[in-house]
Amino acid sequence: MIAYLNGKLAHKEPTFVIIEVGGIGYEVKISLNTYSKIGNNEAVKLHTYFMVKEDSHTLFGFSSLAEKNLFIQLISISGVGGNTALTILSSISPQELERAIQMEDLGLLKRVKGIGAKTAGRIILELKGKLKLESDETSGSAMGPLRLESVQALIALGFSKADSEKRVDKIMSEQGDGVTIEQIIKLALRSN
Repeated sequence: MIAYLNGKLAHKEPTFVIIEVGGIGYEVKISLNTYSKIGNNEAVKLHTYFMVKEDSHTLFGFSSLAEKNLFIQLISISGVGGNTALTILSSISPQELERAIQMEDLGLLKRVKGIGAKTAGRIILELKGKLKLESDETSGSAMGPLRLESVQALIALGFSKADSEKRVDKIMSEQGDGVTIEQIIKLALRSN
């Protein structure tokens, strides 16, 4: 897994960049949000997500961990693939998307190219109450990112998304604020 790339910006377009790291050029798909944050910097660090499908291997890049985590949450929804999630993040800032989901603003989501009423409704249904973006990072609370990382780890270990969320939520409520991701995973693996 490639967690991030830190290197020289070799080429930049609104939909992708090429970052040279150790003499190798990595083509990375990006959102317009990330494009605007890169600016004309020669040195670039992007948090990445590597998507493997039968017919393609694609590297997606993000200027912040919050945007990467939102991308991961979006692609976990049935009917939302990598390109659709990138289109959403290009059309709406992560903060606007969080607000639209919390306020159940179908209209804003339907304005995104390729998002119909059914997909917009599914996004709201599946992500409402689960988004913990910038607000968690700035307040110092680790509950949002900790929950997300724990759920992702359990999914990687073969648990379903629903089962992973149920186990993590139960453990976090029982153990309190001081629990670590390692403790959550160990307890989740032991519980039935």
